[in-house]
Amino acid sequence: MGDHRAKAALFDALAEAAKALSSGRRAELVDVLAQGERSVEELAAEIDQSVANTSQHLQRLLRSGLVNARRDGTRIHYSLASPAVADLWQAMRRAAEQHVAGLERLAEDYVGDRSALATITRDQLLERLRAGDVVVLDVRPPAEYAAGHVRGALSVPIGDLEARLQEIDGGAEVVAYCRGPYCVYADEAVRLLTEQGRPAARLEDGFPEWSAAGLPVERAT
Repeated sequence: MGDHRAKAALFDALAEAAKALSSGRRAELVDVLAQGERSVEELAAEIDQSVANTSQHLQRLLRSGLVNARRDGTRIHYSLASPAVADLWQAMRRAAEQHVAGLERLAEDYVGDRSALATITRDQLLERLRAGDVVVLDVRPPAEYAAGHVRGALSVPIGDLEARLQEIDGGAEVVAYCRGPYCVYADEAVRLLTEQGRPAARLEDGFPEWSAAGLPVERAT
């Protein structure tokens, strides 16, 4: 029989990853880092926190082994330690969606009413890409597109979309995607395109889920 103190220590260590994600801000950081490496300053802007507070959260994630850090001159860049960290975050998110009371209302308060937005699944998008009858827009920031994107997707950050509408083939349906199911960039893109009379849909989730499913991706050279 194993010693109970040793078992307790083991399970405490196993719970460390969950403890590191017990802060909503740290969960936000993992959600952003699932898109690719980012600097502390960029991450602070993404989660609307000071650089000092963001650094503290990142140090907690670093101590838990969930992220890696590298220095480039005076800047420190962070990345997820492995794809398993993104898998953990997605599993936590799915469990919360199924079991946390009020989450659906909170999600709608943030992303808005999506009932009027057309949605396309990953498998459907893959078929359309093979047929070549769809334009795919990556509406995330350029750094995230460079780190990895759906093969064949065009980089059109959401803030640039209205000014670049003429660059998009008006005869094809447009599919927009961003970071995942709680990212609003793709929603904004679909609403803008629809208002312009263009057929458009949002990918059901985002790039991390597409990549995790082993679907075709590429990176900027």
